[in-house]
Amino acid sequence: MLLLLSLLQSCRQNPESEAVNPGGQSADKLTNEVALKWSAMQLRLVRQSAGFSPPVASRALGFAGITMYEAAVPGISDRRSLAGQLQGLSTLPQIEAGKSYNWNLSVNAAEAAILRSLHANASAAAKTAVDSLESALFARFKSASQEENDRSTDFGKRVADAIFAWSKTDGGHEGYTRNFPADYSLPVGNGFWRPTENGQKIPMQPYWGRNRLFVGASSTMPVPEPLPISTSPTSQYYAQYLEVYTKNMTLTQTEKEISIWWADDPSETFTPPGHSYNLARIAVKTSNANLSRSVEAFARVGMAVADAFVHCWKCKYAFMNERPYTFVRRAIDPSWVPFWPAPPFPGYTSGHATQSAAAATVLTGLFGDDFAFTDDSHVSRVRDTKRNTDFKARSFKSFWESAEESAFSRFLGGIHTRQDNETGLREGRTLGRNINTLNWTK
Repeated sequence: MLLLLSLLQSCRQNPESEAVNPGGQSADKLTNEVALKWSAMQLRLVRQSAGFSPPVASRALGFAGITMYEAAVPGISDRRSLAGQLQGLSTLPQIEAGKSYNWNLSVNAAEAAILRSLHANASAAAKTAVDSLESALFARFKSASQEENDRSTDFGKRVADAIFAWSKTDGGHEGYTRNFPADYSLPVGNGFWRPTENGQKIPMQPYWGRNRLFVGASSTMPVPEPLPISTSPTSQYYAQYLEVYTKNMTLTQTEKEISIWWADDPSETFTPPGHSYNLARIAVKTSNANLSRSVEAFARVGMAVADAFVHCWKCKYAFMNERPYTFVRRAIDPSWVPFWPAPPFPGYTSGHATQSAAAATVLTGLFGDDFAFTDDSHVSRVRDTKRNTDFKARSFKSFWESAEESAFSRFLGGIHTRQDNETGLREGRTLGRNINTLNWTK
């Protein structure tokens, strides 16, 4: 009798032990249309919302990806909720036992709600676009049962509301209002970051590394030490920057194309983390993934890029490492300007390398080591006349190959050293593995 009571109590405390998929069609029988359209909408919002710098964008992608997954996970027979596994997220709304749900409508309502909250500063036109997409998808996927439609929509909204409430406790809420905080005092020291050719005197998001990460194991990762600063021509440090300078003088046309393809200028694109999110969209489309696989892909990649930016920013502001622009001009060539302008924040480690590696690791975990694809993220962009270079699609044999090219592009651009990239790739891979080892399956 005691054993029976114990088992019953355990079931009450863990709703996931109850039967899922009550009535209706399971999420793994549904198409990826809703997930693809909402992920495209989010990338549009990232591009058009003021203040959505790469760190801010990565955070929004993380919370929206989790929301998409949690709105559908009760309808996925072999997957479990992330509630109780992510830092600060103890519980989430539950479905009604024995009731049928339309998971397309749950995801539709959840994404509309979370994007309105995360992009509260979006333009009126962008907000209208969100409303229009929600209405169109509801009309397309509603069932004959009004009760089921209402129940599904309500569940999605409740999930979004709960996740947004949780998001406000991570330290990054409304980060788009404080990319360059006036109260930040720039430290002074040998080899420290200094304003570069863009003239920005306060570096971007200096406190971002204090934010809460999604995965507990990632929050305890040590900060990797960079090479000791030295202007001696025989030092490793000097050699790192000399290599950047030398290569920048001899870029081939293909190397220039690689550099601008991955630059992802926040003023003109959906930012570097958005590029990784778009690679998830490409993987979903290429594999014709169902709704179940699609929402998991966006959840994993969203968390990967978000945790990558927090961890990377912790490294950046722990060491305030100077950019090649600064070192080369003070120790090698006072008139040098890199192929691509240096971003307004410290160099070590590379954000591109870290977030690309994290995203590649989680995508590999879902789609395999040898997933060939073509990245067409920027084929619609007009020619970069200043650098005499076109935006040409890039093809890869694996996600990791694309991550390595993303990292290398920053070396080619003249804005990162090899240590920035190599350390970033290692750290990103660990961050991605921490996400992959969450308890996703039942």
